[in-house]
Amino acid sequence: MASLSLAHASRRLLTPSHSFSQLRTRIIKNPAFDSQFMSRSFSRKNSVLLSSNFKTGIACMSTTTSPGGKDDQKLSGENEKVGGVLSWIDYLPREIQPYAKLARVEKPIGTWLLIWPFLWSATLAAPPGSLPDFKTLALFACAAPLLRGAACTINDILDRDIDRMVERTKLRPIASGAVSPLQGLCFLAFQLILSHGILLQLTNYSPIYEASYIFLMSTYPLMKRLTYWAQAYLGLTFNLGALFGWHAIKASLQPSIVLPLYMSGIFWTLVYDTIYAHQDKEDDIKVGVKSTALKFGDSSKEWTTAFAIACISSLALSGYNAGIGWPYYVFLAAASGQLAWQIGTVNLSSPADCSRKFVSNKWFGALIFSGALLGRFFP
Repeated sequence: MASLSLAHASRRLLTPSHSFSQLRTRIIKNPAFDSQFMSRSFSRKNSVLLSSNFKTGIACMSTTTSPGGKDDQKLSGENEKVGGVLSWIDYLPREIQPYAKLARVEKPIGTWLLIWPFLWSATLAAPPGSLPDFKTLALFACAAPLLRGAACTINDILDRDIDRMVERTKLRPIASGAVSPLQGLCFLAFQLILSHGILLQLTNYSPIYEASYIFLMSTYPLMKRLTYWAQAYLGLTFNLGALFGWHAIKASLQPSIVLPLYMSGIFWTLVYDTIYAHQDKEDDIKVGVKSTALKFGDSSKEWTTAFAIACISSLALSGYNAGIGWPYYVFLAAASGQLAWQIGTVNLSSPADCSRKFVSNKWFGALIFSGALLGRFFP
């Protein structure tokens, strides 16, 4: 009799016409399942997937940990979403994801900010009526993502305790535990070795530039604890390409051209990174991190306007000393408008708008490069 009853019950469950709602009611109303099933079904970190779309009519039930769960965060680090859509990094093999996020490969703006000063300088170094040496430009463009990734890695190693207390950075791979500090150091060495191998292919390689960059990028995170002018120190770091680019072409430096160009990059960094720092100003106050955003406060727009004027003036002086053609100044005027738009329209109380304006600086760099390229070709 027991076997007949069991068979009868099995046939009823396997009948295609058996409705999903009936099955759900039978399971949930069972006292043995009630409390445990309901707690699992509506838990924030677990979901119950019920499917009845099989031709046999079998209902399948499974529990899965959501992508925002603790295990996935440890495996993939910062699970950032843009408009509710996962980043392309989340489709890489899971073992690689934390390292890709550590190097910020999904955020190329940092690489662009590092590349542009080098490209400006190398283009200005080209002979009048000529295009720049594209092999030199391509080599640095290949090394720049690795150099920028190394800078992000050392920053996250030194700032891991601070990052855990800041909303925007608390899920970064090292801060979240997805990557250990030792693993981070190994990844740092890997990036620096690769970038060194690429830079060695330059016709006029300079170990002084590379050593200076490594020193400055390694000490920058400490500046945020010591001075409100950490953004100026970042400018010294990210704009070394203004010196190295000229040297890579000429095997020497011409101070009347490269020094104003280097200063223009530092002033530019003070503009974009002050805007960027306004994203975290509330958290920075709590954890004791300093920035120009905190120093300038409500006067940030006035200060960044002054830096923008100094940036454009320095670029004009560098171009004049280089004997650049008229297209350079046309594009310089357009770049001035881009900076004015950033400063004039940014909402410093909106982290999202600060981020948008910060990212837009890739176009400022592109305008200056285009002007230098055409100014050299049409002297």
